[in-house]
Amino acid sequence: VQLQASGGGLVQAGGSLRLSCADPKRTFSNNAVGWFRQAPGKEREFVAGISWRGSTTRYTDSVKGRFTISRDNAKNTVYLQMSSPKPEDTAVYYCASNRLTQPTTASEYYQYWGQGTQVTVSS
Repeated sequence: VQLQASGGGLVQAGGSLRLSCADPKRTFSNNAVGWFRQAPGKEREFVAGISWRGSTTRYTDSVKGRFTISRDNAKNTVYLQMSSPKPEDTAVYYCASNRLTQPTTASEYYQYWGQGTQVTVSS
């Protein structure tokens, strides 16, 4: 495990939660970073990604306008601000470092992964 995801927990629908992805081994200082999630019985899916400079972001359609990805390269940390979460956002969230400088949606481009943090949204 190269990255450390944290910040998950139980949140009510319509609330807010911020996930953090720390990079103590500096694996993503020049790389794009992405957040993925996996709900029980479902495949892992791309949620959001950010370029190494933070100038480009990508989101899956279901979270656009609600989630915001950002990064602080001085702190080697990437964040996922979850606003107005819905019960269908319940999943284990993973952060991962991309081989490229720009974010991609395909998981095969991501080389280092965190351990995952559980997010549960209650209705």
